[in-house]
Amino acid sequence: MSTRIAFLKGHGTENDFVIVPDPENALDLSPAAVAALCDRRAGIGGDGVLHVVRSAAHPEAREMAAEAEWFMDYRNGDGSVAEMCGNGVRVFARYLQHAGHVAEGDLTIATRAGVRTVHLAKDGDVTVGMGAARLPEGEVTVTVGERSWPARNVNMGNPHAVAFVADLAHAGDLYTAPPVSPAAAYPDGVNVEFVVDRGPRHVAMRVHERGSGETRSCGTGACAVAVAAARRDGTDPAATGTPATYTVDLPGGRLVITERPDGEIEMTGPAVIVAEGEIDADWLARAVG
Repeated sequence: MSTRIAFLKGHGTENDFVIVPDPENALDLSPAAVAALCDRRAGIGGDGVLHVVRSAAHPEAREMAAEAEWFMDYRNGDGSVAEMCGNGVRVFARYLQHAGHVAEGDLTIATRAGVRTVHLAKDGDVTVGMGAARLPEGEVTVTVGERSWPARNVNMGNPHAVAFVADLAHAGDLYTAPPVSPAAAYPDGVNVEFVVDRGPRHVAMRVHERGSGETRSCGTGACAVAVAAARRDGTDPAATGTPATYTVDLPGGRLVITERPDGEIEMTGPAVIVAEGEIDADWLARAVG
């Protein structure tokens, strides 16, 4: 390992990431190393790490290399592996543009949830084809303190429990994961969204992301919220034959989510690179212990 490791810092609606370019997959980013990088006081700070690897160089992505040159090896802030991160895909695409690997227009990115299509617009927004949601059957309940709510189980390549509440403050501090039952519905943990209405097809949300705590934004969570809202409101595109578009306000900004009659979901929002520099490999080795 060299004594310096290149990194960048970026965010999508203030869901922030440490970006580590590693085209040939030469770095050993252990869970402890990822957690150290994401530490907001002793490290760089972030909700997660975007490990940028060529698909052909990563064992989990080689089968997707013919469709997508680049693989988003995403890790949560605690070092755990995640299937997908919607805001992360937008920031990942922005990095590829920043580094000169891609230009404005369309591209594809491999993720653990499959290949995602991305459009880099001239106005700076990034649109990601998020695939279709799955809606596992069975009742789910979310609890905070003395309050409990029924929740919609939505899978966007990663699991979500969406609860509609009267006040976002009812979500509590979200430092720890809100209890969700039955636990068997989410054997690998779950992202929990709390949602209030702001107007017609306009909602606001807070989220506890598994492995990261409350984050300023969650792209897959915003998609799950839009899907759940469409079912609640009777605007399921598969039933109406008309696309459903919801504006979703998050603590860190605004995303626009459109679900088409064929089930495909598109997410549009900003993505920003804010800094770049070098990680001291000796510091990282000491931090990992």
